[in-house]
Amino acid sequence: MPMGSKYGTHRVIEPVGAMPQTAKRINNDMSTVYDNEILLDVIALNIDSASFTQIETEAGHDEQKIAAKIMSIVAERGKQQNPVTGSGGMLIGKVAKIGSALKDRDLKVGDKIASLVSLSLTPLKINKITKVMSDVDRVLIDGQAILFESGIYAKLPTDMDEGLALAALDIAGAPAQTAKLVKPGDSVLVLGAGGKSGLMCCYEAMKRVGPTGRVIANIRNEKYVKPLRDMKLCHEIAMADSTKPVEVLEAVLKANNGKEVDIVINCVNLEGCEMASILPVRDNGIVYFFSMATSFTRAALGAEGIGKDVLMIIGNGYTKDHAEITLWELRENAQLRKYFEEQYVK
Repeated sequence: MPMGSKYGTHRVIEPVGAMPQTAKRINNDMSTVYDNEILLDVIALNIDSASFTQIETEAGHDEQKIAAKIMSIVAERGKQQNPVTGSGGMLIGKVAKIGSALKDRDLKVGDKIASLVSLSLTPLKINKITKVMSDVDRVLIDGQAILFESGIYAKLPTDMDEGLALAALDIAGAPAQTAKLVKPGDSVLVLGAGGKSGLMCCYEAMKRVGPTGRVIANIRNEKYVKPLRDMKLCHEIAMADSTKPVEVLEAVLKANNGKEVDIVINCVNLEGCEMASILPVRDNGIVYFFSMATSFTRAALGAEGIGKDVLMIIGNGYTKDHAEITLWELRENAQLRKYFEEQYVK
């Protein structure tokens, strides 16, 4: 086997010199596996929420058209990277081959793992999409993928359904980053609190703020009120459309005794929510954009335009121990786990 780049640049076709994530096209030929690559037989793809929403809308919610669009993207790019959102997702697969340079990994052929790197940089070949699961942003496939030497992954836990683990690991960066950012006494606003990442971030924020802090959950659909209340995932709910920043600001001020919040965590899978994240936070506060629908140009210029001096953090999907932190949340909160099982295990 030949030796490839640790970061997968040997797979880049166009443009030459780019990293796999920013490349327009990468080599998804699975017949040659490099010494420092892992070949996977792929079972399922969890498409990034912003990406799936965009594809689903473009396809008119037709599952055959959704499947055709995903097949088209992968055929053209060699990876699942939405050309509109730029985002990917993650996968579940079985280890088919381990390059000789990686033999010291705690991994063997046949192990079932979840990739913790984006599909936007992962060489992928789809033979067939067997099922589109629109309600959970997932497609079941017959295909193969490559993990580079630098690629991180998690062995699927034995104490929970693989669909549950996939749903949680798909957004593992958000609650783990929340755990790092939130401290006792903070007031925290979670935009898009009804989705997977939003619920997890609310739970982690409630743990971290302590008795003197405050967690405000923003939703725009009444159906999320009951689970948020029943699972005690927030102190207050701010009903508002996150694409309407002034509406969000007014709802948050009402929920937070007239005060701006210390931290905003954006988990919304829609475009145009940058200012709804920036307006409600105090000067010198923090805005964490987990959503891949975020335009960082709009965020930067928008903050400048209203004179807000805030720390804005790009939603890095990786932080140390993020898989362990996220799976542990489901283990320690039976209600949250049950809700995820009902909503995301199909």
